[in-house]
Amino acid sequence: MKLHLPPAARRSPAKDQAGSGARQAVPEAGPRPPRRGRWRHAATVAVFLLPSLVPLTLYTLIPMVGSFWTSLHEWDLITDMRWVGLGNYADLLGDADTRAAFLHTLYFIAGYLPLVYLGGLGLAVLLDRRMPARALLRGVYFLPVITSWVVVALMWKWLLNPASGIVNWALGLVGVHGPGWWTDPGWAMPSIILASAWKDLGFVMIILLAGLQAIPREYQEAAMVDGATAWRRFRHITLPLLSPSTFFVVVISLINGFQVFDQVKIMTGGGPGGATQVVVSQIYDLTFRYGRAGAASALSWLLFALVLLVTVVQIRGQRRWVTYG
Repeated sequence: MKLHLPPAARRSPAKDQAGSGARQAVPEAGPRPPRRGRWRHAATVAVFLLPSLVPLTLYTLIPMVGSFWTSLHEWDLITDMRWVGLGNYADLLGDADTRAAFLHTLYFIAGYLPLVYLGGLGLAVLLDRRMPARALLRGVYFLPVITSWVVVALMWKWLLNPASGIVNWALGLVGVHGPGWWTDPGWAMPSIILASAWKDLGFVMIILLAGLQAIPREYQEAAMVDGATAWRRFRHITLPLLSPSTFFVVVISLINGFQVFDQVKIMTGGGPGGATQVVVSQIYDLTFRYGRAGAASALSWLLFALVLLVTVVQIRGQRRWVTYG
């Protein structure tokens, strides 16, 4: 098909440049820098990246490669390694204790994630309002985040002590017999979820509070002029515009949930009766109690694959509910 171009478009750039000079010539790509300049630029970039690449290589990449190599062997940390190939992975996939550890980890996440998000969102909305001592309250709620897990776990273990804890004492004042929080298999995991959510509320609050303050006030004011109630403004304006912060909180909280260990080790030690044995504590026991470093490394890689899969699914699914801009 022959295109009927206008006369101006049919003129060649050479003719335009040779003409009256009213039309500006199209800038052409400049010459490529010499090879020596490119090498100098690459060396400059490498120098700036070196402080990050060195620790990343020493403390992350090399241990990961070593862990995968160990997962292909049977090793008790003392004698020589014995090659077993994928035998450790096959044993773990058919092991009932490993399946129970994964189920307990998912149980923890199912209770921890809604609790920490809704609690953090409530605090963020509350502290986004003008109120006395607002800065002080933000600092108080963030204080547990910077507190050691050892301190937090011991504190909650004392609070939830079935015999002398202050929680059961307070329940007794209203005629309720408190449960054996970390001694009853049915209440041990909820105890850990409660302590974990309490510690991480401040972190979630800060992230969501920053997201709330980034929402332009004009949207809320326009909706108020149109007669929208507070709930409709929150549902149709605040929550959609807060979705990037929510997405970040969900991803980070899920990764933290899969890696839960400190509070389990200190509060229950995986008990009672293995009711709180999660994947990371299973890795610890395989290595230091049973001397199966190869199986522990294989379980670490199975956990890594699960976290990677969940994260990729979240990133691909964010387009359906996360609103940017």
